[in-house]
Order: sequence, then structure tokens, then C-alpha cells
Amino acid sequence: MEAMRHASTFLRFPAPDISSPSYALVVLNQRLPRFAPLLWSHAKLRVFADGGANRVYDGMPNLFPEIDPMEVRHRYKPDIIRGDMDSIRPEVKEFYVNLGVKIEDASYDQDTTDLHKCVTYVCNSMDELAKSNFCILIAGALGGRFDHEAGNINVLYKFSNIRIILLSDDCLIQLLPKTHCHEIHIQSSVEGPHCGLVPIGAPSASTTTTADTGMSFGGLISTCNIVHKEKVTVKSDTDLLWTISIKKDL
Repeated sequence: MEAMRHASTFLRFPAPDISSPSYALVVLNQRLPRFAPLLWSHAKLRVFADGGANRVYDGMPNLFPEIDPMEVRHRYKPDIIRGDMDSIRPEVKEFYVNLGVKIEDASYDQDTTDLHKCVTYVCNSMDELAKSNFCILIAGALGGRFDHEAGNINVLYKFSNIRIILLSDDCLIQLLPKTHCHEIHIQSSVEGPHCGLVPIGAPSASTTTTADTGMSFGGLISTCNIVHKEKVTVKSDTDLLWTISIKKDL
């Protein structure tokens, strides 16, 4: 079985090395993580959901209190704003329109979430060669209403062939598909030590890390573990969610 390598190099400064994936950034309608400027600096493509535009407009200046707010807003301009357009405030929409930002109303599609719409846009913007070493970072994916969080996690499963990472101030979540064994290289200066492996959608009869065990909801799930090594290997007969804490002093 082919190995898939994972490393949270997007949480480090300066920029990731040449072997790291290329990144796209999607911003959703929850509070920006404190390290949002770092994610921005690593991204080659930046997409706001319509509510995410409000979050950047309001929240990014708070991360740079010594700089004029309008200067910050001009600096952090997305490539596109896409979604149902039911959340973006009129003055925020006008601001980005005046900057020449493309606004794409996808309200005709009521069967998918704004995150799904944004991820679809990112995938359609990549060529097939780029998809083999590409990762989508989702800021504002966690927190708020649980049904929204569940919808965001569902997107990980819908796009299981694409590396997608949900991020908050506290942790990250990503899918580990059963089609690969996984090598997770821990960036101990910025993440950990708490981590977990969670089976959602189907029980795991066999998950191998340092031990071979089964997991399921209603039975054992792997939470509140502590990372002691620089590399974690995972192999499972079902898709698993990997989560690890993000250090507060990042």
C-alpha cells in the first residue's frame, strides 16, 4: 500500500520547503485563527465564502492593531468570493467589488454548503498534475453551530481524493483515507501534544499505529492521546479523522 506523507508546514515560518504541497486557503464564516496571516502567506489561491468575507474584513485588522485597518483590508484581498450570498454584508461586498474582486453567486445550488462550493472552485482551478501535491486549508471551519461543523467534516469525505485540512485556533482535522498508509510528521514546535484518531461513517476493525486495535462509535475511539515521537504512522481498514492540537503561542 502506498504511503502518504503529512506535515503541517503551513504552520511554520518562513515558507515551506520545495517538497511541501502547494496550498489554497478558504475562509469560512467563523472567527479567524490568530495565525491566519501565516496561512495567507503560504497560499497560492485565496477563496472567501461570502460570510468569510465579513470575517476577514472585520477580523484581519485586529491582528495588526498598529496598522491602519483599511490598509490591512486592501492587503488581504481574495481571488474570489463564492457562496449563497446570504451572509455577506452590503458594505463588505461593495468594498471588495471596488477592489475588483470577483463575486460569484452560487445560490442556485441549495444542495451543497458554501465550503463545498469553495472547494469545488479550487479543484476546478487546478490542473491534474497539481492535484497530486496540493492541499486546501480551511480557516474558520470549526466552532459555532454543530450542524455546520458536521457539514464541513462531510466535505472531507466528499473530496477524499484531495488533501483538505480544517483549522481553528485550537486544532486541525484532516481525513486519512483507507486507500493509503499514512506518515504524519509532527511539527512539535507548533502542534501537539494532544492528538486523536476518530472513525466516522464506519467502524474500524483494525487500525495500526503503535498497536493494532478496532474502533467505533459506541465503543473505543482514540482521543486525548499524547504524541511522543516525531513521526506517527497510521494504517486502517476504514477512513479515519486525524486531529492534533495547535500550540497557543503560535
